[in-house]
Amino acid sequence: MVRRILETKVLKLVEHFPAIAILGARQVGKTTLAKMVMNKLPRQAVYLDLENPADLSRLENASAFFRANQEKCVIIDEVQRQPELFPLLRSVIDAHRKPGRFILLGSANPMLLQKSAETLAGRIVYSELTGFNYLEVQALATIQQHWLNGGFPEPFLMKDPDIRKEWFNAFILTYIERDLRMLGLTAESQNLLRFLTMVAHSTGGILNKSTFAKSLGVSVPTVSKYLDFLANSFIVRLLSPYHASLKKRLVKSPKLYLRDSGLLHHLLRITDYNELLGHPIVGHSWEAYVIEQVFSVLGNDYEYFFYRTQDGAECDLVLTEQFRPRICVEIKFTDAPKKTRSLTTAIQDLQTPENFVILPECRDPYPLDEKIMVCDLVQFFSLTRGGSL
Repeated sequence: MVRRILETKVLKLVEHFPAIAILGARQVGKTTLAKMVMNKLPRQAVYLDLENPADLSRLENASAFFRANQEKCVIIDEVQRQPELFPLLRSVIDAHRKPGRFILLGSANPMLLQKSAETLAGRIVYSELTGFNYLEVQALATIQQHWLNGGFPEPFLMKDPDIRKEWFNAFILTYIERDLRMLGLTAESQNLLRFLTMVAHSTGGILNKSTFAKSLGVSVPTVSKYLDFLANSFIVRLLSPYHASLKKRLVKSPKLYLRDSGLLHHLLRITDYNELLGHPIVGHSWEAYVIEQVFSVLGNDYEYFFYRTQDGAECDLVLTEQFRPRICVEIKFTDAPKKTRSLTTAIQDLQTPENFVILPECRDPYPLDEKIMVCDLVQFFSLTRGGSL
């Protein structure tokens, strides 16, 4: 059993908030995490899975069920299947306002759970569970294995690559045929599969909706709708450019990433590490992987952007606090990084006090110059978290 970093945070939140929502892509381990914390909660817990007909029947009179279990923590899995529960949860919480009454698990972010955002304001707090991040599994795999196979728990733990391939095939089919439709996206399955594959090939690039629209034979608003649903169900990440009062011409479109590296490599038909090394996507794949690891580990400690100007200044990731740049990150798939003019100019523009180049491997962190530190991913987390891993 892999210990999840988010577990400690969830156990702390249940002591202060009536409702906690754990959101994330399907199959990232939300149910497993909830069952791991059940026995550690300050009150007895009852678990309901809204994909289970027996549990659904227990909520036929949901108001009576919640009243009968008001001294317990009610865990509701796949809560996006019953959005009509949210107005009731508000009245139930207000009638007996105690911390840790509900833990809600869902595969859609608050933008797609607008009823919760509207009706449970001030009563609920959201946390995202990603796939395994490397700090959680570094005792089980090398970083190369984790990067190749991704963070979804089941395929990560599989030893047989053929079975892993079948898992991803089934995941994609269920996601397109069932999950997206349930969330409200009506589109031809073949078009969605083509779009997802195109996103994989475009990972790490500046988003160009017109190119997608032309290739798919659909409108730009349709592409926007597809992207919104993929982003709001935690499959795609759109990384916004950093804008400040800089007198420079800045790139204004976001960068596009498929979030799980295992899913990315499956869609690109990359089956082993040697194939990955020889594939044109290798640099962008490494960039996408590192960015997702940073999001997963550092979470809400920072806001995240990239920086690029029309005249060539660039860094892959800018970490800000209250929109003030704090850390500039360049992500390189190399073992011999060189100081570049584009990164140097970006650091000068942003005036970031900490700057890093992250490599796949680095024996010990070392300075590239007086302002830039070279390190690997684990060393980066140690340096940015005060040595705490």
